[in-house]
Amino acid sequence: MVYTLSGVRLPGVPSAYNLGSNGWNSRTADRTPRVSLIVKNKSNSRESGFPSLCARGKIFAGKSYESGSQSSMATTSEKVLVPGTENDDPSSPTEELEVHETVSDNPKALRNISGEIENSETKHGLKVDNQENIINLGSSEVITGEDPASAQLPDAHVEAKAEGTSDSTYETTSSESTRIRGKIIPPPGNGQRIYEIDPMLSSHRQHLDYRYDQYRKLRAAIDKNEGGLEAFSRGYEKFGFIRSETGITYREWAPGAKSAVLIGDFNNWNPNADVMTCNEFGVWEIFLPNNADGSPAIPHGSRVKIRMDTPSGIKDSIPAWIKFSVQAPGEIPFNGIYYDPPEEEKHVFEHPRPMKPKSLRIYESHVGMSSKDPVINTYVNFRDEVLPRIKKLGYNAVQIMAIQEHSYYASFGYHVTNFFAPSSRFGTPDELKSLIDRAHELGLLVLMDIVHSHASNNTLDGLNMIDGTDTCYFHSGSRGYHWIWDSRLFNYGQWEVLRFLLSNARWWLDEYKFDGFRFDGVTSMMYTHHGLEVAFTGNYNEYFGFATDVDAVVYLMLVNDMIHGLFPEALTIGEDTEEAGFVEIRSLSGKDCKGVKIQPTGVSGMPAFCIPLEDGGIGFDYRLHMAIADKWIETLKKRDEDWKMGDIIHTLTNRRWNEKCVSYAESHDQALVGDKTIAFWLMDKDMYDFMALDRPSTPVIDRGIALHKMIRLITMGLGGEGYLNFMGNEFGHPEWIDFPRADQHLPDGTVIPGNGFSYDKCRRRFDLGDADYLRYNGLQEFDRAMQHLEERYGFMTSEHQYISKKDEGDRIIVFERGDLVFVFNFHWSNSYSDYRVGCLKPGKYKVVLDSDHSLFGGFNRISHKAEYFTLEGWHDDRPRSFLVYAPSRTAVVYALVTDEPEPVDVADTEISVADTEISIAEV
Repeated sequence: MVYTLSGVRLPGVPSAYNLGSNGWNSRTADRTPRVSLIVKNKSNSRESGFPSLCARGKIFAGKSYESGSQSSMATTSEKVLVPGTENDDPSSPTEELEVHETVSDNPKALRNISGEIENSETKHGLKVDNQENIINLGSSEVITGEDPASAQLPDAHVEAKAEGTSDSTYETTSSESTRIRGKIIPPPGNGQRIYEIDPMLSSHRQHLDYRYDQYRKLRAAIDKNEGGLEAFSRGYEKFGFIRSETGITYREWAPGAKSAVLIGDFNNWNPNADVMTCNEFGVWEIFLPNNADGSPAIPHGSRVKIRMDTPSGIKDSIPAWIKFSVQAPGEIPFNGIYYDPPEEEKHVFEHPRPMKPKSLRIYESHVGMSSKDPVINTYVNFRDEVLPRIKKLGYNAVQIMAIQEHSYYASFGYHVTNFFAPSSRFGTPDELKSLIDRAHELGLLVLMDIVHSHASNNTLDGLNMIDGTDTCYFHSGSRGYHWIWDSRLFNYGQWEVLRFLLSNARWWLDEYKFDGFRFDGVTSMMYTHHGLEVAFTGNYNEYFGFATDVDAVVYLMLVNDMIHGLFPEALTIGEDTEEAGFVEIRSLSGKDCKGVKIQPTGVSGMPAFCIPLEDGGIGFDYRLHMAIADKWIETLKKRDEDWKMGDIIHTLTNRRWNEKCVSYAESHDQALVGDKTIAFWLMDKDMYDFMALDRPSTPVIDRGIALHKMIRLITMGLGGEGYLNFMGNEFGHPEWIDFPRADQHLPDGTVIPGNGFSYDKCRRRFDLGDADYLRYNGLQEFDRAMQHLEERYGFMTSEHQYISKKDEGDRIIVFERGDLVFVFNFHWSNSYSDYRVGCLKPGKYKVVLDSDHSLFGGFNRISHKAEYFTLEGWHDDRPRSFLVYAPSRTAVVYALVTDEPEPVDVADTEISVADTEISIAEV
C-alpha cells in the first residue's frame, strides 16, 4: 500500500537479501596459530574465506557490497561482529589481529550430585520427580567423575572463569557481583500464610502443601549437593567455554551423543583435532591449553561448534551455553562465536541500578524495530535516541523484547535458539551493556522479556535435538511439543534443565545488569494443557489438579527464590495467560516461513501467583492484566451506544486482592499484522488523510482521538499497580507491525503471501509523534502528561480506591484514587453542566489533567482557572461532593489542593522536561 500521512512521505524499503544455503566444510589441517575473526581496522578478503568485518561498505566473502545493496540483515549498525576471513596460509600475520590477554581468578571446585540412578536416567540427566530420593543421594563429581575426596579440579582447570569475564570486569562493573557470590539465600518458610490471605484455598490444601513440599525438598537437594542455590545458578562457570590462566575448558551436557569433538576456525574445522571425553553423566569435556606465546587457543571472535555422533546421525551444533552467535551474510545457519574481547573493548558499568519504584510504568520496546527508518536498529542507536525519549515521556522502566538470540526474526524473539546470547542483529554484547548502563544513568529500570516457557524447534541453531534425541532438555513425544507454537517444551523435572534455566536468569541479571524479567508464556508452563482451548472460569479446581504441571510451578518458585534472594531489588512479572502468537516453521534446509495467527485462549489467573514464596505463593512481583486489552478490542467492535460502563469497570478491577497487576490497554500483540491497534480500530483509513492540523478533521478522527486518550487514562487509573505501553502506541502509531517475510508454502499447496522481506512495517515512526503539525503529537503529549501525573501523585499504588459512579444512562464513570478524583464522560454527544460528583475528603479541588485541552487535540471546554469546593452531604455513597462541567468524550482529573498543586496539562510540557533534565533537542 502506498500512502502519505498529512504531507509526510513514507519511504519505500529495499527487500532483505534472499538467503541461500551454505554447508560447513571440515578441514584436515590441525589448529592454526591465533587466527581471529575480528580484525582491527582492516578486513582481508580471501577467495575461500568468510567475512572478517561488517560495516558500511562491507567486504562479504570477497565481494564488495555498497551500503545500499541488499543484505541478509538490514541494519544501521556501524560495527557488527560477524565471522571473519580465515587465511589459507597458516603463517598469516598476527599483528593485524586482536590478541586476548590471559585472565585469572580464584580456584573453584565443581561439584554436582550423583548416586544410584536408573540407567535410562544416568545418560539423560538427573530427574527430580522424586525429591525424597534426591536428598539422600551422595555427592560426587558430575564434571570430572572423581571421588568426592578429590573434588579439586586438575591444575589445568584451576582458576576457571566464565567465557568473556575477568577479574577486572567483576571488580569494575559493580561490587554487586562480588557481594552476591557465596550469598546464602534464606531457607523456605512454612508456606501456610496463603490460607489466611485466601481462605478458599484451604479446600485445596493437599495440592498446595504438596507443591510447597516439593519446592522445599528441591531446595534442600540443591543446598546439599550443589552448595546452595547461589552456586547452582552459576552454571555458566561450569558449562560452555570457561577461560582460565592456563587455557580454555569447554563442557557440554549431551547425554545422547556417542562421541563429540570441538571444531571451529581455531582448528580449521578438523574433526580429529580436539576430541572430547565424556563422564557417566553425559557431560563432554575438553581442555585447550594456551598457545606457546600465552595466547588463548581460541581467539576472540572465532566460530565454534560441537560435532557429535548421535542416534540421529552426525550433527554440528552451536554450544548450548554459547554467549554470542551470528548469522553470516548469505548463510542460513547461525555460528557460535567465542566471545572474549580484550579488556579495552569491554564495557565497564559506571552507573548503579535505580531503586525499585513504587509505581511501575513500563515502556515495552523492541530494539530492532525502534528506528523510524526501515532497517534493523542497533543497541547503540536505541541507547542514544530511544532511551532519552522514554525518559522524557515519563516512564520509569523499559522492557526490551527479543534479547535472547532467535534465528527467526519474525518470531518477535519468542523462539529462542541461544539462551545466553544477546541478539547479534542489534550489535555486540558490550553494546547491549552500554545501553543498560545508559538507562541506569537516566534512572530507568531495564526489564528483559525472558523466554523459559519453550524453545525454538530449530535443530540447526538451537537446543532441539542437540544430542540427537528429543529428551535432552525437553519432554519426549507430544508432551515436549507445543502444537500451536511449533516449539519444544522444557522438562522442568530434570536436574540439568534446572541448572541451565536458573543460570540463564542469573546470567542476564549479573553479567548485563538487567533489573528484572517479564516471564513469557507462564500459563503454558503451569498447565499440561498449556491453556489451549481452555476457558478459565475462576473455579479453583481448574488450578489445582492433574492438569497442573507441578514441576514447572516449582521451577517458577525456585527462579523467583533465586532472583529475589540474590537481587532483592529485581522485579519479576509473569505472563499468566495464553495469547495469540506466531508459529515458527523452519525446516532443516533453513527455509523460514511466516507463522499462522492463533486465536488467544483464556486468562488463567492462578491464585497466589504474586504471593511471596515464604507465604506459599509462586513469588512473582506482578502479573500481566491481559484481559483488559481483550476487553477494549471487544468493546471497540460495538457501537458507542452499546458500551457498558459496568462491564468496563468490572474488567479493569477484576483482579486478586493483594496481588499486584501490570495493566495495559494494548501491547505488542495488538500491533501485529492480523490485528489492530486501538488507534486503528478507532480511526482506520481516516488516519491516512486527516491527521494534519492544517486540514479539516472528521467525526471519525475527533472520536478516535478523544476515546484513545480516555481508554488509556482509565486503564492506568483503575487497571492495576503498574502500567505498560508498547512503543509508538502512545501517539496512536498508524498501521501494524509486519516482519520481513517470504511467501509461505503449506503442505496442502496453499501459499500465504509474504511481503517481499520488506521492513516498511517493521519500524516505529517516532517522527509522527514529534511533529507538532500532526494530531499524533497531541496524543503523545497526553500520554506524557499522564505519566507525569502518576509520577507526582502515585495514584496507581494508593491504598485508597473507590468507584462512586458508573451511570449507564449518562455514560459517566467517577472514581477516587488517592487524593485524585477521576471523571469520565463516555457519552458521544451529551455534556453535563453542574454535574455532582462524590468525594471523600473536604476542601478545594483543581483540574490537574484534562483530555480536552487543545495541547492534547481537544476543544478547550474545561477551565483550568476554576476552583471546586466540596459540599457536605452524602452523594453516591460519598460524604461530600462538588459540581463539575463534564463535556462529552472527556476525562478530567481533579486533585485536592493541600499545597497549591502544579497542573499537569499545559504547563507540564515544560515541567516534565525540567524534571527529567532532558532537553527537547535531545529527542
